[in-house]
Amino acid sequence: MRKKLILSGILTLIFMFLFAGCKGKGEKANGPRVIKVSHVFQTNEPTHIYISQAADRINERLKGQVEFQVYPNGELPSYKDAIEQVMRGSDFVSVVDPSYIGDYVPDFTALVGPMLYTTYEEYTNVTSSDFVKELKRQAEEKGIKVLSLDFIFGFRHIVTNDIITEPEDLNGVKIRVPASKLWIDTFNALGANPVAMPWSETVSALQQKVIDGTETTYSFMSNSKLYELRKNVALTSHFLGTGGVYISTKVWNSFTDEQRKVIEEEITQAAIDNNKRMAQLDEEFKEDVVAHGMILNDVNLDAFREKTKKVFDEFPGFSPNVYERIIDAKKR
Repeated sequence: MRKKLILSGILTLIFMFLFAGCKGKGEKANGPRVIKVSHVFQTNEPTHIYISQAADRINERLKGQVEFQVYPNGELPSYKDAIEQVMRGSDFVSVVDPSYIGDYVPDFTALVGPMLYTTYEEYTNVTSSDFVKELKRQAEEKGIKVLSLDFIFGFRHIVTNDIITEPEDLNGVKIRVPASKLWIDTFNALGANPVAMPWSETVSALQQKVIDGTETTYSFMSNSKLYELRKNVALTSHFLGTGGVYISTKVWNSFTDEQRKVIEEEITQAAIDNNKRMAQLDEEFKEDVVAHGMILNDVNLDAFREKTKKVFDEFPGFSPNVYERIIDAKKR
């Protein structure tokens, strides 16, 4: 009897193992395949709102098959760690600046380089160009499927107490920047003294005059009440903040044609909706900071462009003439 019970138990385990093996990768025994979506945006920001909208629509259209679960505020691995999750082939989507896949295909970092764009349309012209299609193909060879590059979250400008109109006005000025080589190189090229620090420390640094100013978007000027600390905004538009959406090619290729079609359609539409809303918000936040006493001034954009061109020549890994190729692509 004891031998029969042992044999019965072994057969049961074998059956369970074989049954589990029949399930698709990432698919739960009693539910859809879960894909976790990670980003660092707050829940009231358009990027989160429209990524969540895309997830809801995907889940509705692929009910019982695939379920996208969105995690905001850096709740899951983000930035470089998130791209590493994608590279490992996890059931995971990263929403982050294109420069983070620039570690694998450097020209993606060039796409968000300094002084390239003056409108959202110029940027989306570039992302739909043959040049970027080739970059996406290179990313796929590395294991990264680019679902979108088009989630825009605004132009960045320089906030100080002094009026900045020419690059020379920045000589020696201590400007807070993110801890990014691209940002640091750009402000060094402009003659400023870039100080890398987290945004969470920026307001206190301005209050204590550890830094002279910062560079940021209208939304951060408004939400952080920078108008209480500095008054002048130089309209440099030196960087355009953008987010891309990335998934493992291994995961992507495991979906059916219909599943891929639905996911691409909804991510694309969400980016379009996001950018329309961002254009509206830019004006609203701009009006708010002006109403609170900030003074906006134009700058000599040609001079700023000339100063920062060398960033494209000197940045590690950029292809020859990448600056000229981007400029050509945005004119389409």
